[in-house]
Amino acid sequence: MNLDAFFASIAASPLAVAIQQSGFLFPAFESIHVIGVALVFGTIAIVDLRLVGLVGRNRTFSATMKDILPWTWIGFAVAAVAGSLLFISNASMYWVNGPFRFKMMCLALAGINMVIFELVASRRVSDWDANPQATPWPARICGALSITLWVLVVAFGRWVGFTLNPFGF
Repeated sequence: MNLDAFFASIAASPLAVAIQQSGFLFPAFESIHVIGVALVFGTIAIVDLRLVGLVGRNRTFSATMKDILPWTWIGFAVAAVAGSLLFISNASMYWVNGPFRFKMMCLALAGINMVIFELVASRRVSDWDANPQATPWPARICGALSITLWVLVVAFGRWVGFTLNPFGF
């Protein structure tokens, strides 16, 4: 089975057809997706801006992460589930959409950046935790790259709405 046939079969699934035929489900899932993305972006921005030393200088990085990260993962789960439901509603059209692909690429790069941060940049967080000026350059670069990638995820995601209108809304 080639990719086109695979995505066509996803779009023909009973759940995808229900989303396609409902006047309510697609806009509801889209709204939930936007709320999840806003939560992810807002919380990631707090962490990243702390990493680059622009905000939160009166708190340790560890305390910021401890307070913020659970909300980030909740937002990510909400956005991922709602986004998956949006995707299956017209998988073939989304798959060939350039802005959608760029959004997914930036999302993957943001995940890779997070892994690099965890494996390399945050290894000695206790050494620079309390002093934002002591934040090492690899951590600052990861923070700057992260916020840039998340801005691109949001921008490309919004662009999808202008280039793909599967149900005439």
